[in-house]
Amino acid sequence: MEIKYLLYILLTGIFVNNYVLQKFLGICPFLGVSKKLNQAVGMGVAVTFVMMCATAVTWPIQTFVLEPYGLGYLQTIAFILVIAALVQFVEIVLKRFIPALHKSLGVYLPLITTNCAVLGVAINNITDGFNFVESMFSSLGVGLGFLLAMILFAGVRSRIENCPAPKAVQGLPVTLIAAAIVSLAFFGFSGVIENLLGI
Repeated sequence: MEIKYLLYILLTGIFVNNYVLQKFLGICPFLGVSKKLNQAVGMGVAVTFVMMCATAVTWPIQTFVLEPYGLGYLQTIAFILVIAALVQFVEIVLKRFIPALHKSLGVYLPLITTNCAVLGVAINNITDGFNFVESMFSSLGVGLGFLLAMILFAGVRSRIENCPAPKAVQGLPVTLIAAAIVSLAFFGFSGVIENLLGI
C-alpha cells in the first residue's frame, strides 16, 4: 500500500492537483517563459530542482526546529530564506555550466525565489501531514506537473503565434484564454488516478 500511495501522491501532483493549471500558483514564469520550448523546459527543470531541494531542507527545519521550539510563526520567513539561497545556487550553477540557458531565462530565474508554487509545495507538504518521503514524492510530482504545464503551454503558444487572432484579444488576453482552456483539460484527470491505482 505504501508504494501505491507514493505513486498516488506523485501522479496527483502531476495531473490532478497541478499547481499551475489547477491551483494557479506559479503563473508568472508560466506566462513569461513559455514562449519557447527550450526556455520552458529549462525553467521547468530549474523549478523542479528547487522544489525538491526546498522540501528536503524545509521539512526537517519545520519538524525538528520550528515545531519543537514553538517557532511555527516563522515558517514562511524561514522557507523563503531557504528558497532564496537555493535559487542563488541554481543561478550560479547555470551561469557557470549552461550560460546559454542562464541568459535565455534572464530575469525569470531569480524570480523562482518569489514563485509561489515553490513556497506553496513546501508549506502544503507540512499542512497535508506528509512525512519526509511523502513530501519528496509530492514535490517531485508538483515539479513534474509544472514542467508538463510549461511544455504543453509552450506548444500552445507557438500555435497561437501562427494563427491570427482578433485585434481585441491579441497578446496577453489570447494567452490567458488559451491557459484557461488548457486548465479545463486537466479537470478530466479527477478520479482517474484513484480508479487506476484502486485507492
